[in-house]
Amino acid sequence: MTAHAPLALGAIILVFAPLAAQAGPCADEIYQTDIAIGKRLNTAAAHGATGAESTFATMHRQPTPGTVAGAEAKLGELPDADLRRIETFMDEARKADASNDKATCEQALAEAHKILEP
Repeated sequence: MTAHAPLALGAIILVFAPLAAQAGPCADEIYQTDIAIGKRLNTAAAHGATGAESTFATMHRQPTPGTVAGAEAKLGELPDADLRRIETFMDEARKADASNDKATCEQALAEAHKILEP
């Protein structure tokens, strides 16, 4: 290890430490809900009808939860209204988290989970 290694490690810690401090009161719950949404979409995709592959899908890019949700909605697997409501609740949760309003954030996430439950 060179003499500069501890200095470099200290600099890295100083750069990334504020990022952890910026997390809101329910950032972890938002992350877990995002994972639950992804799992729900994956389950619907695995067990549902198949659709035609889009040109975008052939471009070697990973699908986002939004593009998967849109495809599932087109196939009728997840109703558009439910997808829009989940998006609305997740946006509300993120805004509440950013303003340190844990109660509103948790309520919005609870509403999103009600829709996610099959």
